[in-house]
Amino acid sequence: MKIDPWANEGVQNYKEICDKFGLEIVDHTKLPNPTHLHRRGIIFAHRDLDNILESRKAGRPFGVLSGLMPSGQIHLGHKMVIDQARWYQELGGDVTITVADLEAHATRGLSLEACRKYAIEEYVTNYAGMGLDPDKTSIYFQSERPIVQKLGFTLGKKTNLSEMEAIYGFSGETTLAHVQSPLVQAGDIVHPQMDEYGGLRPIVVPVGIDQDPHIRLTRGMVSKTNWFNVNTNKSGGMTIGLSIQDNNLEVMGILANGGIDDKQRNKVIDKVIGAINKAGFSQVSSNPKHGKIDIKDASVSDRNELRYQLLSLERKLGGLGFMQPSSTYHQFAIGMTGGKMSSSQPETTMFLNDSMKTIEKKIKSSFSGGQATAEEHRKKGGNPDVDVAYQYLRYFFEDDDKELERIRGEYVSGELLTGQMKAICVEKASEWMKNHHELKDQNQHLVKKFLK
Repeated sequence: MKIDPWANEGVQNYKEICDKFGLEIVDHTKLPNPTHLHRRGIIFAHRDLDNILESRKAGRPFGVLSGLMPSGQIHLGHKMVIDQARWYQELGGDVTITVADLEAHATRGLSLEACRKYAIEEYVTNYAGMGLDPDKTSIYFQSERPIVQKLGFTLGKKTNLSEMEAIYGFSGETTLAHVQSPLVQAGDIVHPQMDEYGGLRPIVVPVGIDQDPHIRLTRGMVSKTNWFNVNTNKSGGMTIGLSIQDNNLEVMGILANGGIDDKQRNKVIDKVIGAINKAGFSQVSSNPKHGKIDIKDASVSDRNELRYQLLSLERKLGGLGFMQPSSTYHQFAIGMTGGKMSSSQPETTMFLNDSMKTIEKKIKSSFSGGQATAEEHRKKGGNPDVDVAYQYLRYFFEDDDKELERIRGEYVSGELLTGQMKAICVEKASEWMKNHHELKDQNQHLVKKFLK
């Protein structure tokens, strides 16, 4: 099974993907103030979300990284990501949004000027009406932040074409610009941890499941740059292992002939033990020759705290000191016609700039889960799982879980007809869109504040 982040293919079995790629299921009962997306299982899986929640609980900073492809109109699918970014922001996180103009140029053939126009006129203007705090949000263009490209090359040393082919399915026909694009995205994801962009802190990337290849690639490359590996050991404690790399040989006490400088090795081991003590653990034993430190009074639940202290030490010693990014995954909303939602097919989605008349027309002609006739529908009931009007209430327009369940029950029983379901959706969608358009117009003066 491969997931292609560029093909816009639908996903049929989310559980199968979780099992194959090692994703953890989101438990919304453990989240502070979960949104309707969490409560309804629309945000269904994650990697290392605990790192974000633990940082928040400890009063440490954390960030959110999202991106936009400036190649078309903004639609409701994009709203899900901004809703998540706003939720993290309300919990205390900062938000960084990358405009993937280099990727759009490489993979979709758009000029950088066209990308900028799309980004500002279609996306940033709508973000201004979606409740993001401009003082805690930074939106930038890939082409205007050289460090992103530099980090892409730096991290690129930790992967190879075979791995890229395995993750993305690249072939001999794939252009090198297309190969380079995921490396630039990796630079996007990790650079907010640099001192000039907020410093060492966990970063979460909320995405659709189709973007997981980028997350897996980035996490793998970042882990290979880390100078200290944190793992569980057989006794139930934790073990820290030194990772010898080309850029840390002297620090780790490796001599030119391959031997070990005992004095330097002991010095770095002492610093590691100091970082472990700072994390709150004292039952420590070390084996300098093999570059290992065992911690008896730590467990797997302490891994994030240990990593934080060791990455801080790595930075002091001259390393990159990047955390692996966290991520959450949301399900795809159904398209208006019952298939996939796509910006390139206007009939399949609702754009945030659509007029009220257009919105009503799209909903009334959307794919229905009802029966062929009203009589048959009252006997057999409708199928809300494939009904676009119901699904749009579930994803976007009805925040009240009890009200949504009432609507679902009446539709399944046949009490609520298809036309009535669509009328409810039209009313809720129109109300949301009207409010959004008003906020967008009111907040146009904030657009420049977002662009930093």
